[in-house]
Amino acid sequence: MESILNGLNWIVDGGNNLLWTYVLIALLLGLGVYFTIVTKFVQVRLFGEMFRVITEKKDGNKGISAFQAFTISTASRVGTGNLAGVAIAIALGGPGAIFWMWVVALIGMATAFIESTLAQVYKVRDGEQFRGGPAYYMEKALNKRGLGIIFAVLITLCFGLIFNAVQANTITLAFENAFNFDRFVIGIIVAVLAGLVIFGGVKRIASVTQIVVPVMAIIYLVIAFFIVITNFTQIPAVFNLIITNAFGINEIIGGGIGAAIMQGVRRGLFSNEAGMGSVPNAAATANVSHPAKQGLVQSLGVFVDTMIICSATAFMILLTDVYQTGESNGIVLTQSALTQHIGSWAPSFVAIAILLFAFSSIIGNYYYGETNIEFIRESSAWKTVYRVAVLLMVLFGSVAEIILVWNMADLFMGLMAVLNLVVIFLIGKVALDVLKDYTAQRKAGKNPVFYARNITGLKNTECWDEQAERDRQ
Repeated sequence: MESILNGLNWIVDGGNNLLWTYVLIALLLGLGVYFTIVTKFVQVRLFGEMFRVITEKKDGNKGISAFQAFTISTASRVGTGNLAGVAIAIALGGPGAIFWMWVVALIGMATAFIESTLAQVYKVRDGEQFRGGPAYYMEKALNKRGLGIIFAVLITLCFGLIFNAVQANTITLAFENAFNFDRFVIGIIVAVLAGLVIFGGVKRIASVTQIVVPVMAIIYLVIAFFIVITNFTQIPAVFNLIITNAFGINEIIGGGIGAAIMQGVRRGLFSNEAGMGSVPNAAATANVSHPAKQGLVQSLGVFVDTMIICSATAFMILLTDVYQTGESNGIVLTQSALTQHIGSWAPSFVAIAILLFAFSSIIGNYYYGETNIEFIRESSAWKTVYRVAVLLMVLFGSVAEIILVWNMADLFMGLMAVLNLVVIFLIGKVALDVLKDYTAQRKAGKNPVFYARNITGLKNTECWDEQAERDRQ
């Protein structure tokens, strides 16, 4: 068994080195800058607009609201990446990794706008709901159903199975460290609770996440801001530490800057998912009057995830010296840092927080797989098999080694991102035209409403065609 695991690790490490050293960093940063420029810095000039559209009611009785779609995507985004992922980035890449997380997030907001807008444009009806995502726009915009199926398989394996193993791994490690609980027993409990939700469908997923996500984020941020405020005089030193380690001469000479960039980009992408192709699956479920509205909402999600929640974790860790010892990694490092700040009850608090963060991620991740299985083939039997597989992977992740599950997550996340980034580059002009239509209507003082006929040559948009216009009236 050990030799099999060693062989698996060798294969996974080789794939990660190829993807993350040569391919993905260039794609993520390059296309992020490109989309920022061609959208005329949409993440800056329409930042205030993002807060307006997130509170809008849904456009009719079908589907879910913009805010509910936001919470499903945030449930997937906000999880172990914000607590454990940040700690891993600092442990392996140094404080400078946080700077590169920020860079990926700020330019990734434009990438997130493009992919989520495309998901809205090419979404399809699913009874009283909507579904969509990269697999759907690969088929409808490029006429490449085979490519869509490849993506659907990747995201189902990545999010539904591997990422959920990561979430379960972090939960059980946190509870083992805080309470000395048996990891497998905790895994069983998490699997049972997850099963109760995921067998209830997207509306139950939305109803759970719209309550859990805001509550867990607020509690965690209150603690984080308390720590930052009580250590206010040290904040300039922390910023200096991050910037110095991102560009310092010693880091350049010693090769540390490469580790900082790689870990910052990896953990940043794992956390905010900008360009990965996952969030568009949630964006497509919203019933809004204009596709650009979900593009703006999901762009805001990247900002909230990385610039606020990840930064809070980073500052809590860097305001201590525990990251320098090398004795802790992942969620245990976060627990150790908090112990220095708020006392011996910190590990218990983090364990409860990560249970809420990671459990909501399991729910959100599950939905991404379900909607892509429906793209491949609408079958209740396949959906049941998938649900059982999700719960089995939760059990596997609860007892697996931390490095293996995170490395597997990196590999599948990288493959997904490469495919999605290339596709949105090819069809991104559609999203740009939709953005122009949106801003023109806003300048005219209107609440933007989208019609496919407004974009010359736009096809295969069943939710925005003439019949859809009549349904709205």
